Amino acid sequence: MKTRLSVNINKIALLRNARGGNLPDLIQVAMDCERFGAEGITVHPRPDERHIRRADIALLKSLVKTEFNMEGYPSRNFMDLVLLNKPDQVTLVPDPPEVLTSDTGWNPVENKDFLREIISEFKAQGIRVSLFLNPIPEYVPEVAKLAADRIELYTGNYAQTYSKDPHLAIRDHLATAKRAADYGIGLNAGHDLNLVNLRYYKLHLENLLEVSIGHALVCDALYFGLENTIGMYKFQLKESSI
Repeated sequence: MKTRLSVNINKIALLRNARGGNLPDLIQVAMDCERFGAEGITVHPRPDERHIRRADIALLKSLVKTEFNMEGYPSRNFMDLVLLNKPDQVTLVPDPPEVLTSDTGWNPVENKDFLREIISEFKAQGIRVSLFLNPIPEYVPEVAKLAADRIELYTGNYAQTYSKDPHLAIRDHLATAKRAADYGIGLNAGHDLNLVNLRYYKLHLENLLEVSIGHALVCDALYFGLENTIGMYKFQLKESSI
């Protein structure tokens, strides 16, 4: 199965905001990512606008030609921003406003009533909904009850333990991916995937539809250049084994 690469451009926006101007040009970078082979653009606007700004969203939506994915905690402000711009996909994360980065997934049992209404509102507008989820197989049937289209598996723990024991690091992801396939739920993944651990992950999760990668990809681009780096990540996602 082909796995799409969605480039998260938050770190590009963070660099731009550091000087208050428009360098680097976030919109141009997004367009270049697509030109270099990215199959999606991901943004995660936060309440403090420390990277992606509300004003960026409409312009990105009008220019992104591949898949536009908006991540965020479903506050009313975020929901209104999504509904106004209608991205191809919205990825819901359980982040409080002050968190530095997404570091855990939803508990779909404890949050079922909250999430059910939100998912229904987005799907009524034709927006695909993905839930950020820890690799816990027992959660998948609960996600199915909520009618989410996809889950995005949190891969932070996988990345941290991969070098010690890849088999153990991926075990729960495999089990969760199988349950997702059984229930007809699409599978995405993201967080700390990089050029070292991505290939192993891709080859073992056969139903992996999409990975969202930002921080590691931007760091690698400092050494290899953006075009080369996107090509290197896409190479890791090739369907045949190396």
